[in-house]
Amino acid sequence: MRNWVVGIDLGATKIDAGLVDPENRIVARRRILTESDAGPQTVVERIAHSVAELEQAIPEGQHLSAMGICSPGPVDHQAGMLLDPPNIRALHYTPLRQLLEDRLKIPVSLEHDAKAAALGEFYYGAGQDEQSMVYIVVGTGVGAAIIIEGQVYRGLHNFAGEMGHITLDPQGNLCPCGSRGCVETYMSGPWLARHYQNALAQHNGTSSENQEEISGALVAQLAAQGNELALQVMTRAGEALGITIASLSMILNIDLYVIGGSVAKAGDVFLEPARKIVPKYSFKSVSPGVRIVATELDTDGPILGCAWQARQVVA
Repeated sequence: MRNWVVGIDLGATKIDAGLVDPENRIVARRRILTESDAGPQTVVERIAHSVAELEQAIPEGQHLSAMGICSPGPVDHQAGMLLDPPNIRALHYTPLRQLLEDRLKIPVSLEHDAKAAALGEFYYGAGQDEQSMVYIVVGTGVGAAIIIEGQVYRGLHNFAGEMGHITLDPQGNLCPCGSRGCVETYMSGPWLARHYQNALAQHNGTSSENQEEISGALVAQLAAQGNELALQVMTRAGEALGITIASLSMILNIDLYVIGGSVAKAGDVFLEPARKIVPKYSFKSVSPGVRIVATELDTDGPILGCAWQARQVVA
């Protein structure tokens, strides 16, 4: 396990690459645009160029052993293939692992980005010294990765963790997935912005369509500053998170829930309502053990998780 590896977080707009030393520290980093519309081969070449730059930081006499890469799902981690991630259409059904191995001449692992972030958090962040953990990403969408005894739980068809589309209210808002009242419609960044716009319009007696551009990050910022309407929106989102975690704790009997993603940066205005409501929706024998904490690694999580995966293929 004492080797140099690269972890890469491939996103719709950017590629974030980090060189990880034998002590599991990110010692060099490169961030470039994805430019996926140019096609798979161009993306592979851009990744290869970044890897070559990172290798310059490896001490003389040592070498790069492997690389781990993650991307938005769905991903077939066993075949090493991107399937059809909605925001990276030009890379649909790309055998990315094989293309990278052929180009770099080192072993490569491919993982779903939320699962990679969870592995990073479990081994090097808030999940250290734990047996099991659930990592929940709350950003543009909502998803989760479940780790049991140090291993990702994938489910029968690799779909485990799609908590963003658990129904909280069958009469609720229509979700893009086609269902109503999904978890995502309460707390994802775009929905936070929508709820705040609606609340502001109702408060001012105007149409929400006339409001200036508002983002989920802005709503979180306003809540932290004490804005009453923003606090109401974030409290409702946090309570929805808590109800969901209460249900997960009853099903999985896991205590630790680590929250990552852009919305998690709101901190306690989002997490404290979740903590307070868990006891109302789970057994008294279960809720005292539940812990809801913010990520310790933030954007380092996926890179370190990919690095951990890379070390598994050369162990």
